[in-house]
Amino acid sequence: MPPNHTICIRKETSFTNSSANSKFAISFMKLYPESAHLQLEFDKIKELLAAHCQSEFARQKAAELRIHTLKKFIDIELRQSHEFKQLLQNTIYFPNDYILNLAKELKLLSIPGAVLQGDQLLQIRKLAESMEKIFRWFDEERKQVYGALAELIRGTHYEKAIIKLIDEVLDDAGVVKDSASDDLRDIRMNLYRKRNELRHVFEKIVSKLNKQGYLAEIEESFMNGRRVVAVFAEQKRMVKGVLHGESDSRRTAFIEPQETMHLNNEVSELETLERKEVYKILRLLTAKLSTHAGVLSVYHSIIGEYDFIRAKAKLALDINGEFPVVLDKAHVQLINAFHPLLYLYNKKANKSTIPVTITLDDRQRILLISGPNAGGKTVTMKTIGLLQMMAQSGLLVPVHPSSVFGIFKQLMIHIGDTQSLEFELSTYSSHLIHMKHFMEHANGKTLFFIDELGSGSDPNLGGAFAEVILLELIRKHSFGVVTTHYLNLKVMAGKTQGIVNGAMAFDEKKLEPQYQLIVGKPGSSYTFSIAERIGLDKRLIDRARSLVEEDQYRLDKLLNRTEQDLRDIAKKDKELQILLKENERLQKEMKQVMDKEKHKQQVAVLREQNKISETRIAYLKDTERKLKEITIQWKKEENKEKLIKAMTALLFNRGEKQKVSKMQKKIDSKYDEIGGEIKPGGKVKMKRNHQVGEVLEIKGKRAVVKIGLLPMQVEMSDLIVVKEKGTPA
Repeated sequence: MPPNHTICIRKETSFTNSSANSKFAISFMKLYPESAHLQLEFDKIKELLAAHCQSEFARQKAAELRIHTLKKFIDIELRQSHEFKQLLQNTIYFPNDYILNLAKELKLLSIPGAVLQGDQLLQIRKLAESMEKIFRWFDEERKQVYGALAELIRGTHYEKAIIKLIDEVLDDAGVVKDSASDDLRDIRMNLYRKRNELRHVFEKIVSKLNKQGYLAEIEESFMNGRRVVAVFAEQKRMVKGVLHGESDSRRTAFIEPQETMHLNNEVSELETLERKEVYKILRLLTAKLSTHAGVLSVYHSIIGEYDFIRAKAKLALDINGEFPVVLDKAHVQLINAFHPLLYLYNKKANKSTIPVTITLDDRQRILLISGPNAGGKTVTMKTIGLLQMMAQSGLLVPVHPSSVFGIFKQLMIHIGDTQSLEFELSTYSSHLIHMKHFMEHANGKTLFFIDELGSGSDPNLGGAFAEVILLELIRKHSFGVVTTHYLNLKVMAGKTQGIVNGAMAFDEKKLEPQYQLIVGKPGSSYTFSIAERIGLDKRLIDRARSLVEEDQYRLDKLLNRTEQDLRDIAKKDKELQILLKENERLQKEMKQVMDKEKHKQQVAVLREQNKISETRIAYLKDTERKLKEITIQWKKEENKEKLIKAMTALLFNRGEKQKVSKMQKKIDSKYDEIGGEIKPGGKVKMKRNHQVGEVLEIKGKRAVVKIGLLPMQVEMSDLIVVKEKGTPA
């Protein structure tokens, strides 16, 4: 496969190149305003993701994480993250532990005439070796199980020649082997001999000078690549040679002895030849590897991609992220969804986080959330927006796996005070400018978020404009979440198709927010309740009430009471569900006890039947034995009449008493047989197994008899009426 073709496949896999864009027409979610990712704290998610990345490639991808609108891309990214998360959870080894940052080396490799050094070439070898391990890891079974992860290497191949080329030239330490060329082998052989010769000569000189007392404690060293002796400074004129320098204290002089100068020169020349030959070999090796530059670039990207996927999987483990269902249409169905940053914060603080459950579909496209301040309205809104951005970026999200995410092509958000000093706009003017953009550009693929719709102006006028804005967004078939305190919007939501009311639960008695979203009804702002609880003068509160229109006050009070009643109902419903589950558990336990008792009685019946059968078999065997004896005696005995009488007595004597079983004796000791008509409520004994029970009802020729806890049907002819001894008949 040609290298450039491999690169093309890699680009399509990463979805970051123009060739991929042309094939899949990749587009990204449009954000309004540009700071939307900051307002929804998507930048913090990217920082958490980057912290798990080990390679520069993966960190760059995390920093440039895009929100995609192509379902094919989103699906494969989510599946890859999910599959790697399963590997981590099941502690299955994946061979991407060697992280490489070889952008510089690969760039040099593609430049004609460039030369890579030994350590750089070893890094290239490790890159090829890492890819070999990955290809080996993906056997046929794993390709099926981890199909999304295998997709990354599906368009490329493993090139064995890369490692082979490097191993022919370099050893494990990155040093060029003697066998790399004939010239290098000869040079190093000569160098080895000259160094040995130099060593022998030098050792003699050192021994001689040492005896003369000229040498310092160091004795010898290397300076400027030459072998020198260390002589006391005052004795330096006594040694013939070249002075190469002195110690910092000037007490020691370093001299190259005259006897070794020619050998040092020869060694130096050979070392120069060696460097030139090594450079020549490395240049040739670099040129050969440059033909594989495309494949190596693909390998480097694949290693980086696996590092990036691993980082996404580790982030998912941190935030309890799951793989949701993705639909290629505008839709939101979050089940037990958590704000990931709030979840992490509460996890550190050992606090629980209240999940959000919400559905936005064709029937209810806009959720209007009301309730007191600091009750969790904005957090709920941010949770929905942030999770949508994460899912469309290929990140696993902290929701129940059955949650469904649609795909939106643009996201608009307006949160907080956006007053513009630069353009001298008031808060409300700025608010209207944003709303103008919303209404002009929103469509059926838009997800919008508006915090405190209509605020910053006269309540009546602001409320009227807020109604108009909501109606226009409904007309555009947009999806969104809006928070408000306006009563007219709550009333409007209750009677407008496509808008649904929602409220943040609030405990009026404890004056505490519950941080739980209740969909289907509006919520009270608890204005007067909060004022009373914090101890505001009652006279001031009453005066404020008198200034509020009676209908408006009554409506807020009604919402207040309704919310509390619903909360009480929900509490009682929860208690009822607990009782129902407990009742269900007790029923199961009772059934188990009944089944156990029934089994015991069936075993007892079978046991008694077996005893009767054993007695019958023993009787028949005894009869058979006696008959055989009579047959034998028949031939010998002349008096046949005697034998005939004995045989008759054996076979037909009904007067012989049958043996009574132990159970029969026990029953007979407690009950008397009285006979008579069998009636419901009476005691009867079964003739066959001698068990006593109570007659429940008569069904034709059968009676339903309860023996212990077990009712059973018995033929009337097999029953006889009994009574306990000592009781009147």
